[in-house]
Amino acid sequence: MFTRLYFIGPSYCGRCFKAVACSFLQLTTISFGVQTSSRCRMSSDSETSSGDETEFSRAVDILAAEHVKRIVVLTGAGISTASGIPDFRTPGSGLYDNLSQYKLPWPEAVFDLEYFYSNPVPFYTLAKELYPTGRYRPNIAHHFLRLLYDQARLLRVYTQNIDSLERMAGIPSDKLVEAHGTFLTATCTVCRSKVSSKVVKDAIDASTVAKCPECHNVVKPDSVFFGENLPERFWEYAKDLAQTDLVIVMGTSLEVYPFAGVADSVPRFITRILINRESVGSFRYRNRPGDIVLLETNP
Repeated sequence: MFTRLYFIGPSYCGRCFKAVACSFLQLTTISFGVQTSSRCRMSSDSETSSGDETEFSRAVDILAAEHVKRIVVLTGAGISTASGIPDFRTPGSGLYDNLSQYKLPWPEAVFDLEYFYSNPVPFYTLAKELYPTGRYRPNIAHHFLRLLYDQARLLRVYTQNIDSLERMAGIPSDKLVEAHGTFLTATCTVCRSKVSSKVVKDAIDASTVAKCPECHNVVKPDSVFFGENLPERFWEYAKDLAQTDLVIVMGTSLEVYPFAGVADSVPRFITRILINRESVGSFRYRNRPGDIVLLETNP
């Protein structure tokens, strides 16, 4: 449905793309709780705007600028909450606030590699909330990424998410860097055999721990835990940042390194757009004049 909604064709005019991009950006910001009174205006509109409208209009203008053809997007758990998947740090509803039932020594232990080796049960219990089953579908934020891809403006998506919703939205693997891994592949913790994702899914559905078909030891999905290295492909981000015209940051707390460091590594002459519930990372300091910040509650 969404593909038909926004497909304009390879010979779209700049004005058409700006109108569609504006609508998608507006819907995407609303999905983050950003309430803007802005309406989508073309550059010829004579009405003036201020405050939140100015920030939104700046975002639309740079997004639709003719020279902006290599956009890098950084995404976190916040882009998937509209799909029904909880994020990690939102007070009251985030996963870390609802882990008391697992009797963990500290909240992040559920994703700690050493703790998983000693007790994989909490992770497999929590995995029911995160596994990319059919009940979770891409939302407007994911389709916004697809819009950028379809119009040949997407250089790369770097995501912290393991829900694979970017893939489901149609972002091809060569445009996607899953910095924190994926549930779609899995590995035995002992013999290191690759294990079918069906083994993991069946275990999660049965509320058990997945076991290796070869040696019967615990299987771990190929999502990155604390204490593990990020995929080698992630470390090529510097090459992408050297080519990019625009960086968009959506739905992330920018608290987990080294992923958070990507936003700080963007050259200062490149515009960064933050779409989030709150200001995060170096966006808090407002020391880069080119930054555009769209928040749930703008200061």
